[in-house]
Formats: sequence, C-alpha cells, structure tokens
Amino acid sequence: MKLFYQLGRVCCLLLIVGMSLAASAQKTFDLLSPDGNIQLSVTLGDRIYYTVSDREHGLLLQNGELQLQLRNETLGKNPRLSGQKRASVDDEIRPVVPFKFSTVRNRYNQLLLNFKGNYSVEFRAFDDGIAHRFITRKKGEVEVIHEDVNLSFAGDYLLHAQLDGFSSYYEGPYEHFESRGFKPDDKTASLPLLIDTRKGVKILLSEADLNDYPCLFFHGRGDDNGLTSILAPAPLETKADQNGRNIRVAREADYIAKTAGTREFPWRWYIIARNDGQLIESTMVCRLSPQNTVEDVSWIKPGLVMWDWMNRWSDYGPEVNYRAGVNTQAYKHYIDFASRNGIPYMVLDEGWSKNIAAPLEVKPEVDLDELVRYGNAKNVGLILWITFRGIQDDFDDDSFNLFEHFSGRGIRGFKIDFMDRNDQVIVNFYERAAREAARYRMLIELHGSFKPAGLEYRYPNVLSYEGVRGVENRGSCIPDNSIYLPFMRNVTGPMSFTPGSMLNVQPESYKQGLGVNLVMIGTRVHHMAYYILFESGLQMIADSPRQFDQNPDCRDFIFSTPVTWDETRALAAEAGQHAIVARRHGDKWWIGGITANNDGKSPEFDLRLDFLQPDRSYRLTAFEDGVNAGQQAMDYDVCRQEVKRGDVIHVRMARNGGWAATIE
Repeated sequence: MKLFYQLGRVCCLLLIVGMSLAASAQKTFDLLSPDGNIQLSVTLGDRIYYTVSDREHGLLLQNGELQLQLRNETLGKNPRLSGQKRASVDDEIRPVVPFKFSTVRNRYNQLLLNFKGNYSVEFRAFDDGIAHRFITRKKGEVEVIHEDVNLSFAGDYLLHAQLDGFSSYYEGPYEHFESRGFKPDDKTASLPLLIDTRKGVKILLSEADLNDYPCLFFHGRGDDNGLTSILAPAPLETKADQNGRNIRVAREADYIAKTAGTREFPWRWYIIARNDGQLIESTMVCRLSPQNTVEDVSWIKPGLVMWDWMNRWSDYGPEVNYRAGVNTQAYKHYIDFASRNGIPYMVLDEGWSKNIAAPLEVKPEVDLDELVRYGNAKNVGLILWITFRGIQDDFDDDSFNLFEHFSGRGIRGFKIDFMDRNDQVIVNFYERAAREAARYRMLIELHGSFKPAGLEYRYPNVLSYEGVRGVENRGSCIPDNSIYLPFMRNVTGPMSFTPGSMLNVQPESYKQGLGVNLVMIGTRVHHMAYYILFESGLQMIADSPRQFDQNPDCRDFIFSTPVTWDETRALAAEAGQHAIVARRHGDKWWIGGITANNDGKSPEFDLRLDFLQPDRSYRLTAFEDGVNAGQQAMDYDVCRQEVKRGDVIHVRMARNGGWAATIE
C-alpha cells in the first residue's frame, strides 16, 4: 500500500511537470490597436496561431494558422523564437494621387517576431484592423510551395465574395453564403472577401504590397467553419487561346513562386468595421503599401476619359455625319465633345489596330498621328487600348520598346486588357508595365485585371483597374450587386466601373439588345451618383455625346466632378442596402448616394451637415429621384437651397435610386 501511494505521488508530479512544460512551450503575445479596441493574440506552439477580438463585440477570429512552405522547410512549423520587437508609429502619408484623402494618418502598433531559421512574422494593429506578413532572410532564391493563411470563425458568419478560379476576370457577381455552407469543393473565393459576423462587426479581408508573388484565394471548410488559403501555381508554359486575346497556362509548376530568399511577403489585412461606413473610409491598402518610386510626378494628371466603346456602332443624329464605328471621323467627333466639356482624355478602345497581338499595324481607317495632332490641338490626350499579349510579346523582344514607340508618337497612356490571370508571372507583368510606362511618362489602366493590391502607390501612373462587374456587363450590372462595391471592391483601390448611362430603366423595363446606346438598370440619379461614390483616377464616360447633349444639366454636373479627393466621409452606409458618401475637393463638397432594389421601398435619410465650416453659408444643388422614378427611372428633380453647418437635409431615394449634390 505504501509503495502504491508513493508511485501515485510520482505519477501526479510527472503529470504536473508535463503540463507545465507544455504550457511553457506555448507562448502568447498580445498586440492592441492604438485605441485599445482591437486585440490580436499570437500563440506559438506547433505552428503560429492568431486570434482577433474586439473589445465591445468579443471574439471574431480564432486559432488562425500561419505557415510558409518552402521547398525544403516549412516556416512557422514548430517555430523557435529568437527575439521580438515592438514599436508604435503615428505619421502621415501624402499619396501622389489621393483617391480618398490627400493626407492619410498612419497609426499602428507593431509586433515583430523573429525566429530561428532566418525568418520573421510582422503584425500590425490599427484602429480599424490588423495585418500580418512573413519576412525571410534566406540566401539566393527560394521556391514557395504554399502559404497557409487559415481562418476559423467564432460563429456562424455570412460571407460575401466573387466565386471563381485562377483564370478570372474578377467580374462575377457577388455571392452571399453561410460560412458553414462554403464547402471545400466549391469554387474558390477571390479577394476582397467580406465577412458579416452578425455581432455588429464586419471584416473585410484582402492583401497589399503584392509583388513577385501570386494572388491569394480561399476555399471553404464547410462544417469546420473557416477558410483555407489557395494560390495559383507558377506557370511553366503558356499558350494563346483561339481568339488571340488571352494567354492561358498550359503547364503548371509544383510551386507558387520562385522568388528572392530575402524579402517581405505580401500583407494579409483585415479591416474590422463597427459600422459599415468605416469600410468606405478605410485607407488600409495605402497604409500598407510602399509609396511613390517615380521621381518626377508632375506629368501624372488623373481625369475623366471619353470612351466610345459602348456606342461606337449605334451613334446617330444630324451631328453624326460619318459612318459610325472605328475611323478617324468618329474619333474626332468624340475628341470634339471632350474638348468642349473640358474632358482631358479620350481612349481608343479595341479596333484601332489590324491585329490585337501586333499593335504597330494601325487600320487604314484610323489615322493615328492625325488624331494625336488633333487631340493635342483640342487639349485632349489619347490613351490606347492594347492587349497584355501585345505588350508581353514586346517585352520578349529586346530590340524594340512599345512604350517608347507610342510615347514618341504622342500617346498619353495604355489601357492594358485581357490579363485575366493572377499568378506570379502576371503580378510581375503589372509591375514591369507600370515601371516602363512611368519611364516614358505614360498613364496606365489595367483592364481584365485582378483587384488592386497597392501597385498604384508605388507607381502613381497606374490610375485604375477593372476587376469589377461594371457597365460593360449591361443588363447583369444591377444595383443589387453594385451596392456592394463601395464596401468591398473600391476599398482595395481605384475601379474602372465605366459609369455614365443617360438611358435608365427599372429592371422590369430592361430589354437586352435594344440597339441604341447604353441602357442601364437604375435611376438617372443613381448613375450620376457613381461619379462621386466610385473612385478611379481615370474615370470613364460611357455614354455618347448625343445622349449627354440632350441632358445638359446632368452632363454639366457629371463633368464637373473631380476624380481625386481631399476628404471622404460616409454619411449613411449599410452594405447591400445603401451608401451615401460626402467627398471634399478643395473647398467644395460632393455628396453621392445609391440604393439597391430594397424590396421596392424608397428609403429616406436625414443627414446632418456637421462637416461644413462654421460661420459660412453654402449653396446646395441636388439631383433627386423624381416622384415617378420608381417606375420611370429617368425621372428626376433638381433642388437648390442655402445651407450651413449643422443643418439637416432630407434625402429620399427610389428603389435602385440615387441622390447627387454639390455644396459650395
């Protein structure tokens, strides 16, 4: 009995010691946002785990996992800490092209964990979210097999995302689904991904400082209730498809990237919004991206762009005394209109060259040099549509430089289309195109692209990206989808939605292929408000000169709207329902609001003008949905009144409606 008692004591002691050793093997590091509302907890065990909590709303993300799998080792597996550093930063960023704010406050607390094996993981906690990234210090090149960014949800959440694959236009409609219903064998979710925790908090997830590395996607985990990362393999062999526009991957590597062993990997960021307006106002990508690398930026001039693509074959009227289509006369007509209305750019879209893969061969119907001369005389710069394939072929030929050639002929920029992939090769192409364009003082819009991830801050000549279900999609571009854009896609960066329809209908009146110009779903004022709500450094004008000239008050309002902003304020915001945003450029304010279908209801809002300067009077001019706009979408009224700081204005919008105003 005595021996049995002694053995029991020994076993208990061994158990206690074992538990103590297990506990000591796990180390937890807490990082608070500067305002103390967000807590990030990092635990080191068999791998690196992290948990995110909000002081008011509790646990949001639990037991997230981070690993970086290289060819011969996995960083983050059984991590051995060698040191840690903490810092607090509070400074200002002044972006060359201000999409939301001319001055961005950059305030965060930082935790840098250094590990044996020459790598680190950096965490930052902002007042509106958190971010993390790997940093490596390896010799030579490394092959990255995979990166684990695995999330576990602390509840049954509602997710909003585009579901697609690696050969993606990023133009699919947003889909809305339960977190437990997102199965591993479903389509992958592209970024940005919006998470409604149903706790009064929404989380927007995306990435920044993306370079020499593929884009991040996610699979669902079904009943396991979370997300698992997936990234496109590096292409080993590519092949042009039959239409000549796209270059598809024919053979994949067994790794996602071959890259420098000493580098900083992309940021994975999470905006944590206690109200949906915080998503609209967020500057997370700006704060996490390297800033301008272009020495002289004086030539970078954002602005409106006249665009003929949606109307070129259906122009009509006495002023159209030429054969509609792609020819010198047609382009001159659009240049004349742009010049009369102070529009600084005109894009020559697909069709000006004989062969989309050989852009040096211009169609005989298009006198490019004459159009450049004519545009310069009218103060309208020309931007050429061109394919990724055309530029990539040029990159492969060291004896010729397409950027130098067209810059020398007076072309102001390229609209580069049909990348439609997101692997390491495409990401590197974006940067090379931006760098070459900057070298020859050319502007860039990336069409057929993935979502922005910060390149536009390093190369501010990159003024816009597509990667959105915009007006080109005609009848499937509906307010019920577009209402998510200010809360998701536009948060990641500038967006070429190509707004500007003057022919407007409610959904039941829409007929695909009406044959005349640009008919779009949503009220007239809904489409006017896009110019205030949607951010783009090259903001396209989609409708025809005739339609705008028949609506001079709407035309003049739209064409007076800036494309850069000194200040942005969300006045009323609910993702999926409505967004009303005030923006300041200089001393003048613009307010734009849109709604979705809203079950046929007409939402109303009382907005307090507490952002105006005190002791001054202002003139408000507002375009409002007319009394019949719920049926006849082109119905609108114009209201004018004197206002001052603190006044309350009443805003009513029809279903699929809008509100657009200036205060000066």
